Amino acid sequence: MRGREFEVQTEKTHTRIKICADRLDALLAPRLKSELVVLSGSGVANIVMDLNGIAYCDSSGLSAILVAHRLCRTVSGTFVLTGLSKEVERLIAISQLDSVLRIAYTEAQVEEMLSH
Repeated sequence: MRGREFEVQTEKTHTRIKICADRLDALLAPRLKSELVVLSGSGVANIVMDLNGIAYCDSSGLSAILVAHRLCRTVSGTFVLTGLSKEVERLIAISQLDSVLRIAYTEAQVEEMLSH
């Protein structure tokens, strides 16, 4: 793996995945999906994915986001997406995923979403 493409941090109520690259695309998405499956297999139910700094996301990146959403939902957990750039937010809206995904704009919103 080249550098640190994402960081996984276990917190009290959830696991946070911070994407450290500037692109969530076909090069990064397969490794991210693998990490998500490992986390889910180890009992993680609540995931916060922080995309702060992501300037570009393609269909592979959206697929990885949806894998995280599905894995959390399968175990009655919560998936929250945060740190969206205008470009990524637009892609999610165009894909009509903004009605499916929980998107937080502040840490307070993240905590509120995780508590429900």
